[in-house]
Amino acid sequence: VDCGGRFKRGTPDEVAVQSAVHTRKGVERIIRFALEEACRRPRRRLTVATKSNAQKHSMVMWDDILDELKPEYDGKVEITRDHIDALCMKFVSRPEEFDVVVASNLFGDILTDLSGAVCGGLGLNPSANLNPERNFPSLFEPVHGSAPDIAGKGVANPVAAILSACMMLDWVGVDPEVSAATRKAVYSCLEAGEATGDVGGKLTSRGFLEALLPRLEI
Repeated sequence: VDCGGRFKRGTPDEVAVQSAVHTRKGVERIIRFALEEACRRPRRRLTVATKSNAQKHSMVMWDDILDELKPEYDGKVEITRDHIDALCMKFVSRPEEFDVVVASNLFGDILTDLSGAVCGGLGLNPSANLNPERNFPSLFEPVHGSAPDIAGKGVANPVAAILSACMMLDWVGVDPEVSAATRKAVYSCLEAGEATGDVGGKLTSRGFLEALLPRLEI
């Protein structure tokens, strides 16, 4: 929610105020969804991004709601809580520690780009905007969004789009072997160095797909 404004604009006394709105319903909804997602994953690990040492209202509410939900998942999920600045450092220095991470929109926006860089580039990262109740459509797309400056040049990395499609297939309930086989083929290409230029390869967008298709075993 875009709350705030600029006052005495253009003067030496200009002041800008930007506020964020966090609702109990919204925070509980996303933390519970993250906990359920962690339960479904083999590592059963959840990290919650906070900054309650500085944001005394919004992030303290996040902490309180997490503490209220914890007893329901005792013994089911390993839950840790990190301040966003420390979490960014750990994303770079110890990325293998993380599995499911839940954060506010602002913190999550920072972490997704950072995780993309840690993985090798934004061309590798899929994303999904989910409606957990499934009352409305969900959106699946590369985390980087559109790239009109390279349209038609054959240099775009298709991995993020392919992996986003895999997430979509999982979400709508298609046979999980389809997405698993597709991911396996993607990882096989990358491990063999068959990739586009943004991640150190020499293939075009089409060239990557030509390398991928023979590896698909569905």
